[in-house]
Amino acid sequence: MHEPICQLARNRIHRALSRPNLLIGADRELVLIAGLGAVILIFVVLTLYSAIIGFAAWTITIGALRWMARIDPAMRRVYLRHISFRRTYRPTSTPWRGL
Repeated sequence: MHEPICQLARNRIHRALSRPNLLIGADRELVLIAGLGAVILIFVVLTLYSAIIGFAAWTITIGALRWMARIDPAMRRVYLRHISFRRTYRPTSTPWRGL
């Protein structure tokens, strides 16, 4: 009798499930916030100078966000988790011991 070598089930993992959620090469939420800030600056002030400053700020921000996403696409989430930690933790035997 011939037994199959591998009896494990194989499932496909689609690329869309494992790739980071990027928009124009940067974190999606940060790109949208930067675009919203630039649009607000341009259309609230309504001068040529505000349009130039808004476009320049958006371009520089997108460049910085793309650089950040190239290093680590999850850097925003890692930073947000990092700032939630305390600077030091007291050495206690259990977490339920009195502070």
